[in-house]
Parts: sequence; structure tokens; C-alpha cells
Amino acid sequence: MTVRPAGADDVLAIAELERANLGDDAWSEALVEEGVTGNLPTVRYLVAQVEGVVVGHATASIVDDVAELQRIAVDAAHRRTGLASQLLDAVVGAAQEGGADRVLLEVREDNAGALGFYAARGFVEVDRRRRYYRDGTTAVVMRRSLGRGCGASDHGR
Repeated sequence: MTVRPAGADDVLAIAELERANLGDDAWSEALVEEGVTGNLPTVRYLVAQVEGVVVGHATASIVDDVAELQRIAVDAAHRRTGLASQLLDAVVGAAQEGGADRVLLEVREDNAGALGFYAARGFVEVDRRRRYYRDGTTAVVMRRSLGRGCGASDHGR
């Protein structure tokens, strides 16, 4: 398994992962292409490959001292293999390199698996956004400190 920055050849695979994993909340192929090709300068796309096939991706926006994990998606056949953890580690590394002191994310309040995944990796709940998703589900806002600045004393991992 390899995690690397996404390139133009990965747009279709990322868009397919979006549709398969996020349904109505999936980003369009055109929006993915904008981000992958650098037209959204704060956005970074990473892909996970197994035997040359893209089976996961992560998207983050890094602006000044804040990184926001916008997406993590792994093909159903490759879940529970550590790919999401490796993608998250790569996002955290990119955030640190970009000067961020924290990573923020939103996750559906009804997604117990994702909430547990992020909590086990040092994320803590800091807020909720009511009716955030198209179907009206609330988003749980989570933060992980990167060891300096914002919240470093409560979870400096």
C-alpha cells in the first residue's frame, strides 16, 4: 500500500470513491478535478494505492494554522486494513508541514465507527452542527491538536 499526492490521472477513481462512499454528499468529478489539478490552492488530495489501483483517498484544506480533513474514503473491499489510518497519518503530516497546529473535521453523529476511529487517534468533540448533512443529520465537529498552539494542553498528539 502506498499513499501519495493525487494526480490528474486519479480524478476518475477519486470521483468513483466519492459516489460509492458518500452518496448524495459526494463531490462531483468536476470539483474533484479542480482540487487535484491545483485550482483550489489550499486543498490537497492524497490517494492510497494497492497494487497500482486507487482504493482510497483523503482530502484536506490547509490554511495558516488550521487544517480541515474534508474527506477520507476507502473502497469497501479494503476497509479495516489500515488504509484509513495511513491516509489520516499522511494528512496530519501534510498539516504539520503546512504549519497547522490543529486538524478539524466533521463526522455524522450517527456514524459510530467513524467517531470511534477519530477518537482513537486523538480527536475530541468540540462542537455540533445541527442539520449539517442533506438528510438533516447533525455533524460532530472534532479537533486534534498537533502539539503546539490550539488546544495543545488537552491532546498534544
